[in-house]
Amino acid sequence: SPLDWKPLLAQPELHWKPGFSAMSMARAWEAASDHLPPEIQALLATGPNDTCASAKLLLALPEFTVPLHGGERATQTDVFALVRGARGLVVLAVEGKVDETFGPTVDQKRAEGAEERLAYLHTLLELSPPTSGSLRYQLVHRTAAALLLARDFAATAAVMIVHSFSPDHRWFDDFQQFGAALGVNAMRGQLVAVGRRDDIPLFIGWATGDQVFRGDIPDPAI
Repeated sequence: SPLDWKPLLAQPELHWKPGFSAMSMARAWEAASDHLPPEIQALLATGPNDTCASAKLLLALPEFTVPLHGGERATQTDVFALVRGARGLVVLAVEGKVDETFGPTVDQKRAEGAEERLAYLHTLLELSPPTSGSLRYQLVHRTAAALLLARDFAATAAVMIVHSFSPDHRWFDDFQQFGAALGVNAMRGQLVAVGRRDDIPLFIGWATGDQVFRGDIPDPAI
C-alpha cells in the first residue's frame, strides 16, 4: 500500500480517545488501501480545470515534516501525498480534524515571538499582515508546506486539504476566513484555485470524511 497506518492502528489505547483526528485519518486512509479516500478523490475532481482530475495515488506518508524558514520547528502534515493528475504530479498536504480547533491565531504566534517565520509565510502566501491576525496559524503553515513540497518535487500544483470528520463541520468558518484572506470563497467539498504562489498553482479544499472512521467510535472493518 502507498500508505501504511498499521503501526498507529495497532495502538489500542488510542482507539477510543474522543476527537482524535490522527486515528480518524488512519482509519479512512488505510481503508482506501492503494487509492485516495472517496471524499478526497471527489474533492479533487471538482477543481476548476483538469490539473487534479482523475488523480491517482502514488505515495502517501503520515505525519510528514517540512522545515520552515524562521524557526526551529518544522510543520507536520497529517498526510503528505503525491498523486498523478491529468497534467502531471500534484502534491497534497492534508490536515485531519474531528472536533478540535485549528489552534492559535497568527496574532497569538506573533506575540510569542514568531515574527521572522510569520514574515516568511506571509510573503510566500501573499497574505497581508494588517488583516491576517485572526487567521489560524495552522492553516497558514500547512498551506506553505504544500507549496514547498510541490517545489521540491517539481509538481504541477500544490493542494492543501482539510479532511474533517466533524458531523457538524466544526471550524469551517476558520477555513472560510483563511480562504477569504487568500482571495477566494471556500466551500465544503469544492476544490478552489487560489492562483499561483511561488510560481506554483495553489488549491485549497475541505473534504468531509465518513463518520464510520471517527476516532471516538469502534473500529470499522478495514
